[in-house]
Amino acid sequence: MEIFHISAECYPVAKVGGLADVVGALPKYQNKAGHLARVVIPCYDTKFKKENKFECVHWGFVKLGKFNFSFNVLKETTDKLGFELYLIEIPELFDRKEVYGYEDDIERFLSFQIAALDWIIGRNEMPDVINCHDHHTGLIPFMMLYCDKYKKIQNTPSMITIHNGLYQGQFGFDKLHYLPEFDLAHVNVLEWDHCINSLAVAIKCAWAVTTVSPNYLNEINYSANGLESLFNIVRYKSRGILNGIDTEVWDPAKDKMLEKNYSVENFQKGKQQNKETLCTLFNLDPKKPLFSFIGRLLEEKGGDLLPQASALALSENYKEINILILGSGNQEIENHLNSLLVDYKGNYNTFIGYNEELAHLIYAGADFLLMPSRVEPCGLNQMYSLRYGTIPIVRRTGGLKDTVIDFGDDGNGISHDQASVGDICYSIQRAVSLYKDKKHLNEIRQLGMNTDHSWEKACQEYIEVYNLIINKV
Repeated sequence: MEIFHISAECYPVAKVGGLADVVGALPKYQNKAGHLARVVIPCYDTKFKKENKFECVHWGFVKLGKFNFSFNVLKETTDKLGFELYLIEIPELFDRKEVYGYEDDIERFLSFQIAALDWIIGRNEMPDVINCHDHHTGLIPFMMLYCDKYKKIQNTPSMITIHNGLYQGQFGFDKLHYLPEFDLAHVNVLEWDHCINSLAVAIKCAWAVTTVSPNYLNEINYSANGLESLFNIVRYKSRGILNGIDTEVWDPAKDKMLEKNYSVENFQKGKQQNKETLCTLFNLDPKKPLFSFIGRLLEEKGGDLLPQASALALSENYKEINILILGSGNQEIENHLNSLLVDYKGNYNTFIGYNEELAHLIYAGADFLLMPSRVEPCGLNQMYSLRYGTIPIVRRTGGLKDTVIDFGDDGNGISHDQASVGDICYSIQRAVSLYKDKKHLNEIRQLGMNTDHSWEKACQEYIEVYNLIINKV
């Protein structure tokens, strides 16, 4: 089976969030299962692009209304990622360091989608399925069905995988002329709430819809930023497939970013050595339980709760705990977190930004990982922490509910129900008590490290969905 994954991100080429990790891992495991998976993303001005070799396999022009943009399709020559990687190079639009956040993002990602389809129809053979990821590729299923120039792939199955339904890629009908020519009798397919909604279009037009966890599929039927009724309508073609993690990248026994490698057989000494290195870096006491947060400092991640929760937890425990925050996002949240540095020096620290090596060290060296998310379609951080013997403290939502069971129910972590300062602090208190019971603590760590969140199972579920829609042709 030939599978095209089309996405805005792919680790390690360009990463903002979990989308990149999934697109950088799932195709590799599909190839291992005997299929041919290819990944297509925009060509950003990244370190990966500069340090690797590419060959041009196709070129052409994208027309957006009165604008014309040249594009090249660049193939990474070694397939070092475990799959064929293709970058769509559109110099005027994508030769920038950041993935998102520009005023012309609509034009950027629409041109990318058109260029990708232009290249695909120019090939000798059509793929068996095209798997789109999030709203940045959401217009592809519509164009495949209705745009005149793509009749060649009208009967090629498409699937949309939703990593986060909060972001939908809306824009006005004043940009309708950017789309390749199609019969205006189908214009209503593009409309949702008086605008063109890229994610809604994909949900309507794709042959299958998947979410990145079973529980998130249930949640979006009543909480989907205005798309609830649409998700209910398409439930018949939807499935929730829990993400996996790349156990070759995330393996404490082989991870080159750690101070000391370890396995489930010797994790106590290994974690302690990584913890000591981490605490030395951030002026913390390795004898105290270390609570960490890794991620974007946004309200959807519960980032706005962290300053007050951290201050209260440190005060209530008379500074007998350590808290380390790694992340960036909302500047006001960043400022509030940094304002605690003076009062809680020696027990609290921050790293505003993102550093992949530091993230790996924190997963290995921390005792507990805080994930008080309001929205978490799947979440990968809790799976990484379990793999590294760090106990996740999560709010029961989305994939967090699917993957973390409270230790009070003989599970592998600590769970709470509300995205609130009170629930976070209560969970920290429970964690402090658990930390003192080393035998129980290590039993839970061992349980977490033995939990299988590899991609093999998820890979097979994706193939099952592909086969279902291919057999409809």
